[in-house]
Amino acid sequence: MIYVDKLNNFFQSVFGQIPLLVKSPGRINLIGEHTDYNDGFVLPAAIDKAIYVAVSKREDNKIHLHALEYNEECIVDLENLRSTEKKWSAYILGVVEQLQKRNYPVTGFNIVVDGDVPVGAGMSSSAAVECATAFALNELFDFGISKFDMVKIAQKAEHEFVGLQCGIMDMFASMFGKKDHVIRLDCRSLEYDYVPLHFDGIKIVLLDTNIKHSLASSEYNTRRQQCEAGVMMIQKYHPEVTTLRDATIEMLDKYVNADPVVYKRCKFIVEENARLLSACDDLKHNNIYAFGQKMFETHYGLSKEYEVSCEELDLLVEFVKDSASVFGARMMGGGFGGCTINLVKEDAIEELIFKTSNQYKQKTGKNLNAYVATIENGTRLIGKYAKV
Repeated sequence: MIYVDKLNNFFQSVFGQIPLLVKSPGRINLIGEHTDYNDGFVLPAAIDKAIYVAVSKREDNKIHLHALEYNEECIVDLENLRSTEKKWSAYILGVVEQLQKRNYPVTGFNIVVDGDVPVGAGMSSSAAVECATAFALNELFDFGISKFDMVKIAQKAEHEFVGLQCGIMDMFASMFGKKDHVIRLDCRSLEYDYVPLHFDGIKIVLLDTNIKHSLASSEYNTRRQQCEAGVMMIQKYHPEVTTLRDATIEMLDKYVNADPVVYKRCKFIVEENARLLSACDDLKHNNIYAFGQKMFETHYGLSKEYEVSCEELDLLVEFVKDSASVFGARMMGGGFGGCTINLVKEDAIEELIFKTSNQYKQKTGKNLNAYVATIENGTRLIGKYAKV
C-alpha cells in the first residue's frame, strides 16, 4: 500500500485533511484491438498496476490538482474550466466538465494523483485517471452515479476535453475488472460477461518499447475516419450496416475494394471481431495454443493492414515468435509505441526478459522495460481514513 501511505501523508501535509481514497487499475487487452470504436467485441482485463487518487472538499470554488509523479500542481476555477499546460490535468478536468454538463452540483475540491501505470505503455493510464476521478467525486459528493454512467462520463471526457475519439473499452475494463477474469464486452450494447482465465503455469508479460511516436493520436483519429468511410461505401447498398460490426468480408470485396487503404483497414476490423469470438471459445476449452496463435495473427493484421504498429513493436514480436516458451504475442493498445503483450511459461520469464532486452538494445539502442501483470478487480474505494 505504498501509494496509499504516500498519498495520505502528502495530502495531510498540504491540505490538513484526511482524504477519501480511490484505486483505479490500468488494463490489458488480450485480443480485439481497435474494434471498440467500431461497435465490435473486446477482451480486456484490469491489472495490478493502478492509479490512486485522494480527494477532499474545499470551501471555495477552486480545484487544487497535484500529480505526485511529476511533482506538479495547478489550480483551476470551477466556473472557468480550461485546459492547462499540465497535460495530465485534462483527464481530471474533463470528468468535472462532464459532471457539470449533467447538472451534478460539483463544488471546490482538492485532488492528488499518483500510481504505477506506466504512461505511454498502452495500459490506459489516462482511462484509469478518468475512472478514478469520476468514482472519487461520486463518492465525495454522494451523487449516486452508476458504474455504467461513470464509464460513459470518462469516455466523454476523453472525447470532448482531451480530444481523442477513443472507444469505451479502456474505461469499462478499468471500472468493471474482476480478479482472474477477462471481460468479453460487446461495445455496441455494453452487454458483457466474465470469462475465467486459467493460464496454469503461464503469465502475462508486457514488454515496453519505451517509445511513443508523436503521430499516435492523429493516426488513431484517422483510422476511425477510414473505418467510417468504409461503412459509408457499404451503406449505399446495405443501409442496415451502421458500423463495421455489421459488415462482412464479402461486402468489403464488393463495395470497398476500390479504395485499397480503406479496404485494408476495414478488413482487419471485420476479421478481428471474428477472431475474438473464436478466441473466447479457445479460452473456454483451455486451448492456450490456439488462443496464442490468434494473438500472433492479430499483430500481423495491426502491423500490415491497420498499420498502427512500428519497427520497435514488430521487433519485439519477431524476437519471441519462435520461442517454445511463448504461446502468443502482439502489440497492445493504440499503437505506434507502448507494449507488446506476451503469454509466457512462468519458469521461462526471467530468461526471456534478459534475452529480449539484450536483442532490443542491440537493434534499437533503447532499453526495454518488462512487467509481469496479474488480473485484478476494477475501480474501488480503498479508504476514508488516514490509517489503512
